[in-house]
Amino acid sequence: MQTIIKNAYDWAAGFLGQGQPATFIPELTKQDPNQLGVAITTCDGASCQVGDCHVKFTIQSISKLFLLAVALEDSGFDYVFSRMGMEPSGDPFNSIYRLETERAPANPMINAGAIAVSGCIRGDTAEQRAKRVLALAAKCMSVARVERSAEVFRCEVETGHRNRALAHMMQGNGVLDGNVNEHLETYYHACSMLVDCTMLSRFGAVLANGGRDLNSGHQLVERETARLLRTLMASCGLYNRAGEFAWRVGVPAKSGSGGGIMAAVPGRMGIGTFSPLLDEQGNSVCGQKALEYLSRKLELPIY
Repeated sequence: MQTIIKNAYDWAAGFLGQGQPATFIPELTKQDPNQLGVAITTCDGASCQVGDCHVKFTIQSISKLFLLAVALEDSGFDYVFSRMGMEPSGDPFNSIYRLETERAPANPMINAGAIAVSGCIRGDTAEQRAKRVLALAAKCMSVARVERSAEVFRCEVETGHRNRALAHMMQGNGVLDGNVNEHLETYYHACSMLVDCTMLSRFGAVLANGGRDLNSGHQLVERETARLLRTLMASCGLYNRAGEFAWRVGVPAKSGSGGGIMAAVPGRMGIGTFSPLLDEQGNSVCGQKALEYLSRKLELPIY
C-alpha cells in the first residue's frame, strides 16, 4: 500500500502547476501551490501517507457533510429535504440560476443547499451551532478538537457577497427562516475548519465503515445518514464534474475549494488528498489525479 500511494503521489505531482487557486476566497490564494499530500486509512484503522499530509488547510465544502449530519439529527430527513432536493445540479457550486427558476436548492452539496442546511441546525447563535458541528468533526477525524482559521472565516464573511445573495433569495422563496447572517456564519465557521489529509482519510474511513468509529465500533454517524452522505458524494460531491469523476475514479467523494478531496470506499477505506490548485469546477487538479491512480491500482470503483 505504501508503494502504491507513493506511486500515486509521483504521478499526480506531474500535474502540479495546473489549475488556479480559489480566487473567490482571497485568503485561500496564499496557500503554497506546490503542496501535495495523499493519505489512506483503512476500515480496520491502518493508515499510510505521503507528501504534505500534515499541512493544515481549510476544509471548505467538505464541511457540508458534517453540517448535513447535524441537521438531520436535529430536524429529521423530511424537514431538511423539504427545503432542498437531492439531485445533481449540473451548475456551478455557487450558481444562483436554480433559485431563480425553482424554489429550492438542487442538493445539500452546493452552496445554497449548505446554507439552507445550516438553517436546520439548532442553537441560539451561530457559534453554538458551529461548536456542535466541530465536535462531530473531531470525533470522525480522531482528534481532540478541530481548530478554525480566523483569517479565512473573516475573509469569507467580508467577501461572500454571492452567498449572501443566495441566502436572501432563499429567504424570499420561503426556504430559509430566521436570521440570514447567523445561517451564513454557521456555514463559514464550518468551512474554516483546519484539517489535513490524514484527518480527511479518517473521516472517509468512518463513512466507509457505515458511520462507526474505526477502533471502538461506536456509531458516530447514524448508519442511514452515512449511506445518504456517501450517496450524495457519489452524485453531487464534485459539483458539475461529478459524472466524469464517477467514470475516472468511481467512488463517493467530496471536494473543497481549500484543495482537499475526501473519498469513502464502502467497506474498504477512506482517502484524503490535498493540493491547492483547482479546475474550473472548483476541484483539486492533483487530488483528482491521485485518486484516479489509486482507483485503478487498487480496483476501487463501486460501479
